Amino acid sequence: MDVRRDFAGLKQQYKNVALGLGNFDGVHRGHQKLIRRLVTESHEKGDVSGILTFDPHPLAVLRPDQCPPFLLSQQAKFEVLERLGVELVVALPFNYEFARLTPYDFVKEILCREMQVRSVVVGYNFAFGHRGQGTPDTLAEYAHLCGYSVSVIPPVMMGDVVVSSTLIRSLLLEGRVEEAARFLGYSPFVDGMVIQGDRRGSTIGIPTANLTMRSELVIPARGVYAVKVEAHGECYGGVANIGLRPTFKENNTESNIEVHILDFARDLYGQEIRVHLISRLRDECKFASVHDLLAQINLDIEAARRCFAESPRVHTSPPYFSIIPLWCKCLVSVMYYSGTSAVSPISSAKHRRAASMSRLICASKSCTEANLHSSRSRLIR
Repeated sequence: MDVRRDFAGLKQQYKNVALGLGNFDGVHRGHQKLIRRLVTESHEKGDVSGILTFDPHPLAVLRPDQCPPFLLSQQAKFEVLERLGVELVVALPFNYEFARLTPYDFVKEILCREMQVRSVVVGYNFAFGHRGQGTPDTLAEYAHLCGYSVSVIPPVMMGDVVVSSTLIRSLLLEGRVEEAARFLGYSPFVDGMVIQGDRRGSTIGIPTANLTMRSELVIPARGVYAVKVEAHGECYGGVANIGLRPTFKENNTESNIEVHILDFARDLYGQEIRVHLISRLRDECKFASVHDLLAQINLDIEAARRCFAESPRVHTSPPYFSIIPLWCKCLVSVMYYSGTSAVSPISSAKHRRAASMSRLICASKSCTEANLHSSRSRLIR
């Protein structure tokens, strides 16, 4: 996937673009429906599937006191978008000058002149332009400026609830990670670098990996969680504590996350790992002694193992959205088992992109399994 921070050389490289507009925080089930429409339309027309978003988030510039913590970092968001088949992301720096663009100028200057869009896909509540005056109807009104089509995705419902980033954020802040996963379409996760801790875990036989926490991201409710950990290219079960470690630190005010990885004894210092929150086991507690703490940790480990045994195939990341033709899927299987990424020349631009998606899938790793053809293959990202 091509990630751009400006328009330099964009219209020379990408002549026809199907564009999704929005922030896509969390890339939840509502976003995924929009992206499926976008990718499908782009392949039907032979266009490039693209996303236009902003970094930083407009609220972080215009009203920073009202800007909520995010569900995903920009890098994690891009990874999820790539999994879903997006080929181009333009993440524009947002500033006050950009905020002053009228909806008309946004369409004329950005969508038409800089990006030459052929189709636009947005959510029902999308707003753009100065003071958010532009709506999906405004996009349709100005479509004649360069002849693009407009698709508007209605709200995605689960039961009688609208899927939204705000809802998912509130669930995470309450520690309701299993419910959040239903709306996300995958288990929520935390990325971080493993740093040197107090090494208390090692002294009691329960070594832990301490992670850095990013202040701009949602920190789930304090407590103990059953987790899946991506490390060293593999996926492991584990138990994580998010909180203040009150047993050891009386007046601590800074939350951290520490993870005990089951059946794992390798060095992780200085490495980035991903921790998927599968189920909340209990509240964080202060214990009278280290002995009491150790006894509870062992109970937590047993509870986590039961959790994994009951739900062995938890979706830790969104499923790939594939519209690759069957012949191309067969090619993927051949490439996977032969270990090669070479493909025969394909004259059609659509088929070249399909082959590119195939190589992406072959190069990807996941904690979950997928069926690419008649055989079952583990994806390695």
